Amino acid sequence: MIAERLKFGDTIGLVSPAGADNPDSIKKSISFFKSLGFNIKEGEHIYDKYGYFAGNDKDRAEDFTNMFLDEDIDMVLCIRGGYGAMRILPLIDFNVIRENPKIFAGFSDITTLLNTISSKCNLVTFHSPMFNSNFSDKITLESFLYSIMNAYNPYDIKNPEGFNTECFSNVPSITGELVGGNLALISSTLGTPYEIDTKNKILFIEDVSEEPYRIDRMLTQLILSGKLQQCRGFILGQFTNCSLPHYERSLTLKEVIEDRILSLNKPTVLNFQSGHSYPKLTLPIGAQIKLDCKSGIIHVLHGVIN
Repeated sequence: MIAERLKFGDTIGLVSPAGADNPDSIKKSISFFKSLGFNIKEGEHIYDKYGYFAGNDKDRAEDFTNMFLDEDIDMVLCIRGGYGAMRILPLIDFNVIRENPKIFAGFSDITTLLNTISSKCNLVTFHSPMFNSNFSDKITLESFLYSIMNAYNPYDIKNPEGFNTECFSNVPSITGELVGGNLALISSTLGTPYEIDTKNKILFIEDVSEEPYRIDRMLTQLILSGKLQQCRGFILGQFTNCSLPHYERSLTLKEVIEDRILSLNKPTVLNFQSGHSYPKLTLPIGAQIKLDCKSGIIHVLHGVIN
């Protein structure tokens, strides 16, 4: 199932399923999106603050559900990530989303929502910049707008010029459903009703500010649970600030990836430009893709919007 494409003049509904953001930043982003030609409707609780959450779980979940029920809303966009999206999963009625499919987009802590909605509702979601992201980056903005406004036919996603991928594969290409997002969130859902399904899937992972030993631990958790072995292949995105000043007592990130990912001998593409840095390419979670294992190009095999 795919949602209706966004058009200029349509209304974007803002939700804060995770962390709180500065009201001034939100207002600034509202002005920017209005300048692009969109209308904005704010969730009732987007300015709430409870510790590091944007309000309590019940209110965040209520805002989230109401955006899908609201007939005036054409797209649901998260303001930011942070912490707390997992906490509202049991409070969401996924039948509401299934009966009112809309474009839903975000990344980072929103990873669990992207994959759960995709799997439970059979709806393509978007691993994309959020409302508070840096849309002054031209490539980031163009990829985002194309994905939600014009991607109604098969299309390609590839790194911009100057950002080379590394490809490791014994086959020219693989085909499968794209799943994934933030590695920390993916590993955190294991053993819950919301754990990611990786069987015959192409898994995309990225992360930020995680030292190599933590990346190693999370990948090992996915190996011990059988999740990585079930994948058809991997796309590794941006691992931003995941390094150390010295490696006297640590593997490097490259060594961790070689040991935990490449040793599985599955087709793998590294350095795909999606994650916590820029440019930030938008990826359709739940879409069928063909991954060119020589060029690193993602061929999306069908439209991801109507």
